Amino acid sequence: MSTEKNYLSRLKDITTFVLDVDGVLTDGSLLATEQGELLRTFNAKDGFALFTALQQKFNICIITGGNSKAVYERFKQLGIKHIYYKIHNKKEVLENYMLETNTTVNQLLYVADDIPDIPAMKMCAIKCCPKDAVPEVQQIADYIATKNGGDGCVREIIEMVLKVQDKWFKF
Repeated sequence: MSTEKNYLSRLKDITTFVLDVDGVLTDGSLLATEQGELLRTFNAKDGFALFTALQQKFNICIITGGNSKAVYERFKQLGIKHIYYKIHNKKEVLENYMLETNTTVNQLLYVADDIPDIPAMKMCAIKCCPKDAVPEVQQIADYIATKNGGDGCVREIIEMVLKVQDKWFKF
């Protein structure tokens, strides 16, 4: 893990949050209905932070292996334009996203919790994870949130970046 001073100084260059869904924006639990649909719950504080980041002109890129239309609609309602689901090769999707949006590695902050995200995470300037991420992800993380996935860890990370860039709320 990077030293805090080094980590914080690099946050000033971040323009894009790349996020996994299950285990990051949710607690990783799946509730199966009789019809075979898998249901997830989201933290409203994470949603508020995502909306605020968008209002402050940050880019948000969701890359998930899940295939839920409801999850897609949740992010679309927040105003997120780059939502990639049913993805098995997240690194390839991230490479294409970077080309399409003219985004550089130094502008990317990735939040993930599990092994399938590691190749894509390694491409990014800042690698973050929830407190309950698997050890392999924690090992490469620049920052491990104080909160678990689905419990406001995304809010914690977005708020930190926006505060460093003087774009969070002031009262």
